[in-house]
Amino acid sequence: MGSRSVTAPADLASHFHWNGDVFADGQIIDTVTPRHARSVVNDPKLRVEPVWDPTSHPAAWRAVWQYSSRRARRDQRTLAAQEARARAVIDGSKPVKATRFVKVDGKDRSLDEASLERARSLVGLKGYVTNLPVTVMPAGEVIAHYHELWHVEQSFRMSKTDLRARPIFHHTRDAIEAHLTIVFAALAVARAVQEQTGLAIGNVVKQLRPLRSATVAINGATQTFPPQIPGSQAEILAQLGVGPTH
Repeated sequence: MGSRSVTAPADLASHFHWNGDVFADGQIIDTVTPRHARSVVNDPKLRVEPVWDPTSHPAAWRAVWQYSSRRARRDQRTLAAQEARARAVIDGSKPVKATRFVKVDGKDRSLDEASLERARSLVGLKGYVTNLPVTVMPAGEVIAHYHELWHVEQSFRMSKTDLRARPIFHHTRDAIEAHLTIVFAALAVARAVQEQTGLAIGNVVKQLRPLRSATVAINGATQTFPPQIPGSQAEILAQLGVGPTH
């Protein structure tokens, strides 16, 4: 899961102590983060970041931080816009709202310089928290897998729309579990179809649904006639490994 930037000063205490707020583009720091705000798990006197282990750090999780110069430029633009808004609220040119970097003392408003400087020192940093040790997954893979989470979110959206996981009209546990088992089996098939064809499952279903065989029975004789398959649908079937004889 993603980590909030406000935890960076504690997580990266050693780096800030020995290197200040200087980072190289793409730099990754593998360290630990406390599970609770009151816990202290990093010792800035040690230059080497601690290696997270579930037995030696029971009150902490593994934290992977990465710096990106591209992200830093985007963060700086965001901070500049937030600072401009804060100053506008302070001088009265914008309505008073809950605005970042504005300190309120009674009727007086001022710029929170300390918070602004702290935010500037953290631009470009993105944190990731995991309970997988480095022996199971290197830091680079942790970041890569986090960036693939949108596939999971997409799958849940598919299960609710295309696969109609909800609403559930069953009342017994066995029936509910059977319904969800069918939905997730269909989800696995749908993801495989999408990967092989490059098309959304709704598009594939829309194109293939009209392709139906017809069975005619006359005077005791039965004949099945396959559908006429247009070129685009035939290409989809070929990508799925379904030939004309299927």
